Amino acid sequence: MNDQKTTHFGFSEVPASEKAKMVKAVFDSVAGKYDIMNDLMSLGIHRIWKRIALQLSHVRAGEKVLDLAGGTGDMTSLFQKRVGPNGRVILSDINAEMLKRGRDRLIDEGVVDNVGYAQIDAEKLPFPDNHFDCVCIAFGLRNVTHKEEALRSIHRVLKPGGRAIILEFSEAQGDLFKKAYDLYSFKVLPMLGKFIANDADSYKYLAESIRMHPNQEKLKQMMLEAGFERCEYFNLTHGVVAVHRGYKV
Repeated sequence: MNDQKTTHFGFSEVPASEKAKMVKAVFDSVAGKYDIMNDLMSLGIHRIWKRIALQLSHVRAGEKVLDLAGGTGDMTSLFQKRVGPNGRVILSDINAEMLKRGRDRLIDEGVVDNVGYAQIDAEKLPFPDNHFDCVCIAFGLRNVTHKEEALRSIHRVLKPGGRAIILEFSEAQGDLFKKAYDLYSFKVLPMLGKFIANDADSYKYLAESIRMHPNQEKLKQMMLEAGFERCEYFNLTHGVVAVHRGYKV
């Protein structure tokens, strides 16, 4: 059992037992403008990042996929087309409001046959061992309180030969690019949050949570320690985002 008493919430130190509640409040606040803000923040590039993660997942027709912290369903929408009518994708999120919006969106798109929904905690996945061919968590791991527990849980529910795909903000590469990225993150992003979502604080948290997330090499090492093999990562947009992939053998 993890005996960690405190953890980070952005740059603040908070009781570990309180972080999930605080993250929930952030996403309750931004859920209504989440998709619009994603497009604005990344100039639409997040859609390319997600398609690259899909390609790196090697998901095939008929497979079972768990989309963890799936929010409004971007990755689920991509995966369900790939697995086809004989496959299955579970859209999951710990946040009920985000999950509801994802479910409503997919139903509106006519996606009803090969997708299920679950409100779950990534640290305690309620699925049998060796159950999924792929588990994907896109832009969600940095919000998990005990990341090591989540990685072990993901490893447990994967079938032998199954893949974990982690798409997450990471450490930008290059001094000049880092300076420009910091300016954008800490000045422009909260301003966008204020004007579009009426919530500057949540987007300030977003920028801080990215800086506190393990960098590429550290996350790769955490995956190895959780039992994954053949772990590797792929930097996108100068390392602003990275896709990590690991296999259960």
